[in-house]
Amino acid sequence: MEQLNPQMVDAAQGLWGSIVTFFQLLLLPSRRYQLVAVVVLAGLSWLLSRWLSRLLTDWLRRRENWPKWRLRLGLLVNRRLALLVFVVLSWVVVLVMREITWPSRSQVIALAATIATAWAVIFFMARIIANRFLRRIVTWAAWIWVTLELTQLTGSVANLLDGASISFGDFRLSALTVIKALAVTGLMIAGARLLSQLISARLARNEDISPTMRVLTAKLLQVVLFSLAIIVGLKAVGFDLTGLAVFSGAVGVGLGFGLQKVVSNLVSGVIILLDRSIKPGDVISLGDTFGWIEELGARYVSVVTRDGKEYLIPNEDLVTGQVVNWSHTNQFVRLDLKFGASYEDDPHKVSEVAINAAMGVPRVIAGRRPVCWITGFGDSSVDYVLRFWIGDATGGLTNVRGQVFLALWDAFKDHDISIPFPQREVRILNETLPVQSHRNAAKLVPEGADDTSGH
Repeated sequence: MEQLNPQMVDAAQGLWGSIVTFFQLLLLPSRRYQLVAVVVLAGLSWLLSRWLSRLLTDWLRRRENWPKWRLRLGLLVNRRLALLVFVVLSWVVVLVMREITWPSRSQVIALAATIATAWAVIFFMARIIANRFLRRIVTWAAWIWVTLELTQLTGSVANLLDGASISFGDFRLSALTVIKALAVTGLMIAGARLLSQLISARLARNEDISPTMRVLTAKLLQVVLFSLAIIVGLKAVGFDLTGLAVFSGAVGVGLGFGLQKVVSNLVSGVIILLDRSIKPGDVISLGDTFGWIEELGARYVSVVTRDGKEYLIPNEDLVTGQVVNWSHTNQFVRLDLKFGASYEDDPHKVSEVAINAAMGVPRVIAGRRPVCWITGFGDSSVDYVLRFWIGDATGGLTNVRGQVFLALWDAFKDHDISIPFPQREVRILNETLPVQSHRNAAKLVPEGADDTSGH
């Protein structure tokens, strides 16, 4: 024992002495019946909770039209029903005993009821933490701390944790300091996260600020709040942050060399938010990816396509590459459809019918009248291009093209306009050759070649 830290040895002896004293007081003859009462109340609560759980489950199943938060609260109550029943029964017993006898006769039962009440409150308060693993850690840590505080063992445990320490010159780091730092920093981060979510929600409802400025303001606010939370949390427990300056500088240099792509994407994300080249809701094309921007992240941009796929495109690709933004300055998009008509049809009539057919499609903007032009005289048809405008590229491009093609098909059938297709005509010049020679001559014609057009 001489080789151990004397402070830690004294703290361990003090903690053991406090635990022994607590159990000696708990096991006094005048309090033993209270311990039996606590055990009986715990067993009775467990039995009642089994019966009440079935009733509560059936009752919740008949409340399908309730909001989700009410159903979730009902499920949480069902999960901790035994604890809640114990709290109610124990406090009823305490109140009755204080009316008919001395308060000291129910002191142990009151202590158990207080601890159970604190546990129940912590369980429901911890629901605000979204991360399941972190919520479980916080819940158990809070339960342990409350139990030690109510049993008056906090001072002895704190002395033991403070004795478990290591020293680096003038710097001393103990387990108690680490736990305090984690607790205070965690609370500060949770508060910063809650505050940033509230402010981001207010910014999202402000129509006077552009979408990119809302995202940029929210991201900068999160960085500032989380940085302040960490700094204030570490400073509050006595950490000397000046010693971390050189270390953080070295880490920054290492990150700069090892995480160049990550830093590049972060800087590119800030550039995108500042120059407002793209924003949530814009329809973009990048290579083979076509879709609308769902979210602007710190490292990537989320693009959702029409088939439901979500592409996470690095910000650097959007800054350095060529991006087609279909809705950068306005929502109007012009589409071109190419088709052909027979030489026997009047081109003026074909153009007029095509324009009227396109205007009959609901998504085609009537204010910007479609146009139809001849682009060339092909081998089998007169070639046309039909140009029209839409104002909702987020609704898709292929579907509106298909609707216009169907409208053209119906209109051409109604006006007897034919859509020709390539035809091949093979002539045998020497009819005196045998039939087999005729077949060999026909094989000499390359596949896909037109000897004569038939006009």
